[in-house]
Amino acid sequence: MSVILVFLLVIAGFVGWWLSHQRLMAKPWLEQGVIGDIVGLEGSPLPTAKIGLGVFLAVVGCLFALFTSAYFMRMALSDWQPLPLPRVLWFNTGVLVLSSIALQCASVAARRGEIDAVRLGLVTAGLTALAFLVGQLVAWRELTADGYLLTANPANSFFYLITGMHGLHILGGLVGLGRTTAVAWNGARPERLRLSVELCAMYWHFLLFVWLAIFALLAGWAATFIEICRQLLT
Repeated sequence: MSVILVFLLVIAGFVGWWLSHQRLMAKPWLEQGVIGDIVGLEGSPLPTAKIGLGVFLAVVGCLFALFTSAYFMRMALSDWQPLPLPRVLWFNTGVLVLSSIALQCASVAARRGEIDAVRLGLVTAGLTALAFLVGQLVAWRELTADGYLLTANPANSFFYLITGMHGLHILGGLVGLGRTTAVAWNGARPERLRLSVELCAMYWHFLLFVWLAIFALLAGWAATFIEICRQLLT
């Protein structure tokens, strides 16, 4: 239960930080300017699409929090045999960080109207995300070749389940990223392109955060952190 609370507190902190950058507490009726500045996408402190994505990410965060809690409860039993961490996961973490950075750069470029930089950032993010997925498949292949099969041990099952679910979310993100890339090449309105890129960046930053938590969990660092938290609370 404490694992879920810690994870949800971190998720809440992430969402709070994001909302603080969306002018949620702005009072447009007190701001000076022409009426036209208030109407439309630029005047909206929080577009509906961002709210919807924020709710979706909160649900996904709760899902991974439940997986994490189940992982900690199951590893306490005597038949738990942790599997070795494939070295390729370090590479996968690096390329996912680069993918998130590329989308952040594309988001900044979209605000400035630099379309070439937006296209470069989107393509870079897509290629590095594909490299991440390929790296995950390589990690699975290495483990199965060494005899760490899905049903051989509960630790193996959790590894494939958690990394597989994260990979599916990356794959779904690639669909949205592909559509945003097509919008960037079709000469869409700057406002639409900017919102699409910002949504992709928001989604990617969240998946990077989730992956870092998963990586810490699989490496055993999260167990040490939880134990320290328990000692502080007792």
